[in-house]
Amino acid sequence: MAVMTTPTLAITPADALIDEPRRIAITGLQPGETVAVSTHTVRGRDIAWASQADFIAAEDGSVDLERDAPARGSYNGVAPMGLLWAQRPVASDSRELFHADATRPLVTEVTVAAAGGEARGELVQRLAAPGVVREEIRVDGLVGTLYRPPGAGPHPAVMVLNGSGGGINEPRAALYASHGYAALALGYFKAPGLSDYISNTPLEYFERGLQWMHRELRPAHGFVALSGQSRGGELVLLLGATFPDLVSAVVGYVPGAVVHSAQNAADPAIGREGAAWLHHGKPLPHVWENNPDASWAPFDEGPAPHRHERAILTALKNAGAVARARIRVEQIRGPVMLLSGTDDGSWPSSLYSRMVADKLAEAGHPYPVEHLDFEHAGHAILFPYVPTTQAVYAHPVSRRISTTGGTPEANAGADEGSWRGVRAFLARAVAARKQAAGD
Repeated sequence: MAVMTTPTLAITPADALIDEPRRIAITGLQPGETVAVSTHTVRGRDIAWASQADFIAAEDGSVDLERDAPARGSYNGVAPMGLLWAQRPVASDSRELFHADATRPLVTEVTVAAAGGEARGELVQRLAAPGVVREEIRVDGLVGTLYRPPGAGPHPAVMVLNGSGGGINEPRAALYASHGYAALALGYFKAPGLSDYISNTPLEYFERGLQWMHRELRPAHGFVALSGQSRGGELVLLLGATFPDLVSAVVGYVPGAVVHSAQNAADPAIGREGAAWLHHGKPLPHVWENNPDASWAPFDEGPAPHRHERAILTALKNAGAVARARIRVEQIRGPVMLLSGTDDGSWPSSLYSRMVADKLAEAGHPYPVEHLDFEHAGHAILFPYVPTTQAVYAHPVSRRISTTGGTPEANAGADEGSWRGVRAFLARAVAARKQAAGD
């Protein structure tokens, strides 16, 4: 008769930055026995997220998530971090992955249930590395949060811009700072003291932010990059083209190639076909403007889950409107990185990224241009090892229900691949800037 032993759970490393992969392994099992592994994480506004999977122990009585696929559970196939990206909120439709305080780590309880008993462990994910300093910025009308890396510096800098949900993207800024960048997460609506809507946002606001970064941060080699997602991805391309002397590199997550109207983040009094961006007090031409082909019907009346991308594609049928609204990306004076998903439900980021890359190639852009296009991924490309399951959601401004697209597996792959690519891209851009500056 086999002697029952108590299982042992090892999580390596147990405590690290959120983008560091972990090895989850279990020993002390009976060969061939089924073992249940579950996770529990409190995220956002104290909402529990959970996942579960059953594994079959190997002949040596072990389970290793780097080697073994679950027999059943929250994800399929070999995925060392599957128990994290496959998490879903418990009795909630929450999409808030992080605490309001980005310096507060995420703690995941991992529980192993086997015939010989239970084993428990904690997996701690940090956005802010030891020594990263957080500072609220309320100056020159700017509303944001600055994360400084450890050490005196100077450091290269990144401005981080959110999408149509608004707010201040502190998680991404904290992670940039953890990798050596002075990162200003700048709010431009739905942030303290600012409008609740994207409508009629002046580009001069971001110009002041860039000037403040150059003046106050005195970044290494004068390097200030822009990093934005969705509407923020549209915005960083627009800012790079409008203020090229202030921008050293552009990272566009699921960006737009054209200027859009205010869309789902619009002030209801103005409407979703009103302008999002102003420059010198005048609205920028957008793709919905004077566009007889543009229609919201494929989004509003299409089958559930509604895909905003279907409406955007109607607007792109009109070549004249696209030409008028096209972002003049050839005016950017620095390297450009584009990240997209082929199943983007919010807008056609793959197509938009190709449009940008093609225009830069046609113009003979003298800086590197990189495009990572992730097969079957959707609009919500973030960074590694966070849940990717909540694609259907109510927009935080319009409350319209839609899907960002993609499968959890593909979205998890895009999270991992995009962040690896962005880190390498920025490192090369900083090195090139240093060499050009003769530092």
